[in-house]
Amino acid sequence: KKYIKGKVAEVGPGNGVNVELYHQLSNKLDLYEPTKKLSKNLKNKFKLKKNIKIFNKKFSHKKNFYDTIIYFDVIEHIKNYEGEIQNAYKSLKKNGHLIIMVPAFQFLYSQFDKDLDHIKRFNKNDFKKIFKKKKINNYSMFYYDSVGYFLSLASKIITKDYKKNFGFKIKIWDKLIFLSRILDMILFYKVGKSLLAIIKK
Repeated sequence: KKYIKGKVAEVGPGNGVNVELYHQLSNKLDLYEPTKKLSKNLKNKFKLKKNIKIFNKKFSHKKNFYDTIIYFDVIEHIKNYEGEIQNAYKSLKKNGHLIIMVPAFQFLYSQFDKDLDHIKRFNKNDFKKIFKKKKINNYSMFYYDSVGYFLSLASKIITKDYKKNFGFKIKIWDKLIFLSRILDMILFYKVGKSLLAIIKK
């Protein structure tokens, strides 16, 4: 939360679940949602919030414009994800932050990812190569949700059809989130179902 402030953009906010958790931290918030139906839902959901603007389009590069830009589970859907990261970085003001969350570890890639149109899953080295190529030097990264990682691994090895009892599996995972937070610390954030990258300009 400490990185979300000032003029903020979130790319691909979907139904705005995460927006509800952080929008009060920003002065102005631009939401870029290219899916027409979701964009309409966002406009209805936040119609009373004068500091929130919804754009039914992909992210537009605006040089030195935002204090914070957020991608929560979006980069893995974009074919030219390197170009997307570069444009977002250029759109940050000096000392601004780019926050990226993606599914982690390609060996966990499954039919579930395919059904969600994920291009790939990422690890730290994937981002390090991009950052080096784009001359981005100031960043931190860590994995999280270690319980989700082990559940995903078990599901891929054991389960042929992930859709079977899917709702029940999600309920179990939800109840184990508290355990994941503890295990993440014990494992020093070295493993997890997701990867979080925070880049400072």
